[in-house]
Amino acid sequence: MSFRTVVMPVAGLGTRFLPATKVQPKELMTLVDRPLIQFAVEEAVAAGAERIVLVSSPGKESVSRHFRPHPELERRLADRGKADLLALVEATNEMASVSEVEQPEPLGVGHAILLARDAVGASAGEAFGVMFPDDFIIADDPVMEQLRRVQEQYGGIVIAVERVPRDQVDRYGVISGERVAGNVYRVDDMVEKPKPEEAPSNLAVVGRYVLPVEIFDRLALTTPGVGGEIQITDAMKAALGDLPCHVVEFEGLRFDCGSKLGFVKATIEHARRRADIGPELEEYLAR
Repeated sequence: MSFRTVVMPVAGLGTRFLPATKVQPKELMTLVDRPLIQFAVEEAVAAGAERIVLVSSPGKESVSRHFRPHPELERRLADRGKADLLALVEATNEMASVSEVEQPEPLGVGHAILLARDAVGASAGEAFGVMFPDDFIIADDPVMEQLRRVQEQYGGIVIAVERVPRDQVDRYGVISGERVAGNVYRVDDMVEKPKPEEAPSNLAVVGRYVLPVEIFDRLALTTPGVGGEIQITDAMKAALGDLPCHVVEFEGLRFDCGSKLGFVKATIEHARRRADIGPELEEYLAR
């Protein structure tokens, strides 16, 4: 099964990056010259998505504007003969259909996804994607495409996971399950931010999901959990008896761009791999 729509919760205030995020949304912070949100949209499109639904908050309208035409800028670039830069700008206008849904209060990731229900508008039996731009992943095979293939085979819920050190499991949703093929596991339980000594495994959920639209009904019944917020993990756990659930230990290199150190590491790694600046950067790092 393919999915046409990807939901991206982007309502957070980015307080860990103040004062940079006082005016500029964290999702528009750049790894060299491309904002985090653009990397996420490109990955979604590579997996077949045609529509992006941003679940945003008041004051973050500039995130969606990044994907709209900028006539004055485009005219000036054309007048000055900067065809290469004009092509870069115009490409962002054509990546996908990008719309916004507002989350007026920070009531959790599950709540944010539920607010996108009407915008997703899929029929029973269909699926949609969920991505968090903070999780920047370098992969030859886009992670959302890895998930899409598994969902096509098994149906139901499919989640990206990564092995993390045991002393860090309390930062994540953690699953227990049985390997069914290669890097794919069938899930029998999941726990949101468990204590290390109580965690069922060290397979931690990261910011990529493919979900059947039936999950919206579960979210509507989910009460606040950890942190007083509506957690998507709780809704998925409640659905385990009715929907198949698998996780993919994805192939790729993930950086948590919600942290300062993770953002700096992602910037360096992305820059190292670029043909235009990578070789010179490698020389600098070697010195």
